[in-house]
Amino acid sequence: MKLRTSSPDETEIFGRRLGALLEPGDVVCLSGPLGAGKTCLARGILAGTGATGPVSSPTFVIVHEHPGRVPAYHIDAYRLECGDDAAALGLEEYLPGEGVAVVEWPENIPDFIPPDALWVRLDRLPGVGADDRDLEVSASGPRSERLLEELSHR
Repeated sequence: MKLRTSSPDETEIFGRRLGALLEPGDVVCLSGPLGAGKTCLARGILAGTGATGPVSSPTFVIVHEHPGRVPAYHIDAYRLECGDDAAALGLEEYLPGEGVAVVEWPENIPDFIPPDALWVRLDRLPGVGADDRDLEVSASGPRSERLLEELSHR
């Protein structure tokens, strides 16, 4: 599924729609270059799960836990250089875990991403408005395929 958003608010609204569909054990992987809007999308996803409190990038903390309708874990793997770093932090408890995991920079921890995950690639559009983003959403298993189908109907 491909879509375009024209503002941070639109990106967040899409995230809220996605977050409302998520259940414990779901993993959403957000990839794209720096400044592509991953944290903005994560903020919307977490709001859709009912998470309360501010959402910021956990770049230096690696994992932020958010209570809500379902527990939500916002993971930023940007600073992780290898699977040993992820293992030392206990990331396998979150992927998949008892809540929803939203992972920024999943390409840095490929061995920890479960085979069934929803993937969102965000890209800024050169020559277009500064806030325009292309989002490409794909699924890698049966549960994420159902999520993608539900999402496409909204």
